[in-house]
Amino acid sequence: MSENMTNAVEKKPLIEVKNVKKYFRIDKTHELHAVDDISFDIMPGETVGLVGESGCGKSTMGTVMMRLQNATAGQVLFEGENIFDAKSRDKDMYYRRNMQIVFQDPYSSLNPKKRIKSILSEAYETQKLCPRNQIEENLEMLCDKVGIPKEMWMQFPHELDGGKRQIVGIARALSVNPKFVVCDEPVSALDVSVQAKIINLLMDLQKELGLSYLFISHDLSVVKHISHKIAVMYLGRIVELADKETLFNNTLHPYSLALLSAIPQVATESQVKRIVLRGDVVSPINPKPQCRFAQRCWMASEDCLEKEPELTEVEPGHFVRCFHWAESRSKAEHAEVVGIDNK
Repeated sequence: MSENMTNAVEKKPLIEVKNVKKYFRIDKTHELHAVDDISFDIMPGETVGLVGESGCGKSTMGTVMMRLQNATAGQVLFEGENIFDAKSRDKDMYYRRNMQIVFQDPYSSLNPKKRIKSILSEAYETQKLCPRNQIEENLEMLCDKVGIPKEMWMQFPHELDGGKRQIVGIARALSVNPKFVVCDEPVSALDVSVQAKIINLLMDLQKELGLSYLFISHDLSVVKHISHKIAVMYLGRIVELADKETLFNNTLHPYSLALLSAIPQVATESQVKRIVLRGDVVSPINPKPQCRFAQRCWMASEDCLEKEPELTEVEPGHFVRCFHWAESRSKAEHAEVVGIDNK
């Protein structure tokens, strides 16, 4: 294969999310728009961070990509094929083997009646990845890779602390040798020191195994550390998408600016002031055709209240959903801000 052909293959996305929608029917005339026309790509070996406040639809996006919930509309392409079109059992098992998820709460996602060895062996048996007499050998290699000692095998999930349970959850996801893993806030319930251990483990495994991640979180400092690209989500919509350097150094959407200002910092004279958002969050039930952030935005105009901006590529690889993106950084100083209370 020529070098040009090799580069073409490398540049082809592993995951392509195309105009995915997930609506929840409330009654005959009302629907909750949890995920509303989302599109992005994930390259092989790449981590895309998906951030936003609670209730914006991050986890719903992850579960739809894993087919744990059916999409209302749109496509998720894995290696160029729509996963929602899988008809045969072989194709279904192929997607299940290559697309895995690490849940936020490992205690509720691990079977409390099974020992750790049984939990981790289940995938080998279900997917028939190896003969039965080789399962324990494969299990030993898996546990060595993630740092699970053999004496933990006979313990139950309730006997482990949160960090160890999450490592078991990661090991279970990796047991089938997937290509893509959704990490749904995997460290949000853990102590800071344990968070660092889990994040470093995920990054080491990515380098070793060539994994691709969708890393869902509300903590931008964590997302900055692990991600290559970052998508900022607000009420079911992506409002800004860029590589992490661009997003942090040239933030253009007002909501992204407010999120970045909320990252804890050491108190210095040059510290970024905290932007305080006022106003009501609009209802995601049958939302009006307007900018969904307009009620809380210090830059909102009549246009923002009458129609919704499109997600526009304002520079190569940098997408923003805002009519006034060119003025957002200069006008951020006019937003309501607060400093650090040193009392």
